[in-house]
Amino acid sequence: MTAGLWNWSGNYQYTARELVTARTVDDVRRALAAGGRVRALGTRHTFNDLADNGATLVSVAGLPADPVIDPAAGTVTAGAGMTYGELAAWLQDRGWALGNLGSLPHISVAGATATGTHGSGSRNQVLSAALAGLDYVAAGGELRRVTRADPDFAGLAVGLGAFGIVVRVTLDIQPSYLVRQDAYSGLGWDRVLDELEAVLAAAYSVSLFTDWAGDTLRAAWVKRRADPGDEPGPGRDEFFGARRGTDREQFLDGPADNLTVLGQAVPWLAALPHFRLEATPSNGDEIQSEYFVDRRHGPQALEAIRRRAHRIAPVLMISEIRSTAADRLWLSGSYRRDTVALHFTWYNRPDAVDAAVREVEAALAPFEARPHWGKVSRLGPARLAELYPRLGDARDLFERLDPGGRLSNHRLERLGVRHPRP
Repeated sequence: MTAGLWNWSGNYQYTARELVTARTVDDVRRALAAGGRVRALGTRHTFNDLADNGATLVSVAGLPADPVIDPAAGTVTAGAGMTYGELAAWLQDRGWALGNLGSLPHISVAGATATGTHGSGSRNQVLSAALAGLDYVAAGGELRRVTRADPDFAGLAVGLGAFGIVVRVTLDIQPSYLVRQDAYSGLGWDRVLDELEAVLAAAYSVSLFTDWAGDTLRAAWVKRRADPGDEPGPGRDEFFGARRGTDREQFLDGPADNLTVLGQAVPWLAALPHFRLEATPSNGDEIQSEYFVDRRHGPQALEAIRRRAHRIAPVLMISEIRSTAADRLWLSGSYRRDTVALHFTWYNRPDAVDAAVREVEAALAPFEARPHWGKVSRLGPARLAELYPRLGDARDLFERLDPGGRLSNHRLERLGVRHPRP
């Protein structure tokens, strides 16, 4: 066992016997050439055993970032272990931007895209949809590159590490822009349920925070693209009946210094995430679950969770409700449907969380809620095959690229993403 190696939040200890810290692509190639099962490891932000294998893990966090912009193509190519926050700062210094960011900038680009992590915005697709190309080391040790022009690319973009170890990623970029973030309190559940589509589409990115109890939500964080010196007019003081505040510390537990800029038009990277790169992300000592529901069924799904609020409240820190636009990536939670993402941040109490997750999944069962691949879920292979209609195609693709199952692990096999091996 890799002694003392835990995931980011401390709820999972890795069982791998060896950890290879890759400094070059050749280090990755040698690890695969040595034989046995190998899995990639990034910033360890997965809350389950997806990145583990009981054998060899290869950390890509130490690979050279070496970002390169192609202005004609509107892309940047960078090392797989570079975090979104590091890449965002590098791009901003050169007048460029990404179109979307997750709530935590601490996560690696390759790990976030491989698991379908999403960011926010009714017209914004998941982070993986910005992928224009991947460089990866295949099971046999050879270096390969695939792009959007490859017919398999839609199956590889959210690839779960199941086909190779990604060493460089190419992402779409755009000219830098400003974002103004405002926080609102007193948003009523009646308005949210009656006008969910309008609420979530009212700005570039909208996040709703709740504990599912009472008549109002805890907060709404509203992120709008802005112009220099942007100041809200009278209409911006109100958001569907909620009132604009000046300090987010009153809305959520935790130090305000950990959070991104409120109430000013600032460069995109200073307001799109919830947490600053140099600060402690989220609460840290936690477990997370998340589900993607067809936006058409959003109000009914929210009501179903509210009816079980009393059963999940004892172990729940906070929930966040966001939205994403449909895409064509086979294992994306938003595959071919606009979604509402229901995120649950739990206290780090595994047994109690297990019971709460079962309650959530029972409530969401009628709405075909797809679980986030990197977070805690109890759904099995038969149900996942129903929820992800291209799962079988993805499995066939992964088996073709890695017929010996060297990039597989027990979790992928349990979930039907890879065929079981003895």
